[in-house]
Amino acid sequence: MTTTSNVSNTDPLYDLRTENQVKSAAKSAVEEMQTRFMSLLTAQLKNQDPMNPLDNAEMTSQLAQMSTVEGIERLNNLFQKFVDAQIQSQIDTLGLQAVNLVGHGALVPGDNLTLTDEGGVAGFRLDGNADSVTVTIKDGNGNTVRTMDLGSQPAGVQNFVWDGMNDAGEKAENGNYRISVSAKQGDEAVKASALQFGMVTALTRTSEGSLLQVGSLGNFKVDEIWQVL
Repeated sequence: MTTTSNVSNTDPLYDLRTENQVKSAAKSAVEEMQTRFMSLLTAQLKNQDPMNPLDNAEMTSQLAQMSTVEGIERLNNLFQKFVDAQIQSQIDTLGLQAVNLVGHGALVPGDNLTLTDEGGVAGFRLDGNADSVTVTIKDGNGNTVRTMDLGSQPAGVQNFVWDGMNDAGEKAENGNYRISVSAKQGDEAVKASALQFGMVTALTRTSEGSLLQVGSLGNFKVDEIWQVL
């Protein structure tokens, strides 16, 4: 089966909200500092000793410091606009990638496997290389229908096809099954996570980010799409 690479992406909408909050806080802090500076300077001028007035050089230095702060703020604003543009570009790219997934099969977290006349498709994710991987397929009553020895498998995401035959060599009934995956490297267990297969049928944009509807399996974030088939 031909597969494409993992399309996992970090949803940037959270980063966008964070950037806006930081920008607002920074602007408020600078404005507050400017107000406090002018209040202090005004108080100094009002309360200065007529016999020992505020030194012009000192006042000039303070005004220069204020000017420097304003210059830094303008530079920060320009940089923030650049960052905002980059974030928006990431959002647009992410949305485009997500739209392109509609109509394709995908592996997402879960242990469902649907058997049809053509067979059943599912997958798994390994945290490390394994020299022994076993997939156990059970029916709705928890009875083991088929045990598949997939041998040695590399770390990462893999898919497999069940031909629908049970351990007795007979055709199992079409319908929904559950899978579990175990893996070992020598005598050490390797963490394995089951992945279920479904067709991406729709894209929804929410305040939480982009959600992809994967058939009857439910909605998943873009970074939960582990493989596109």
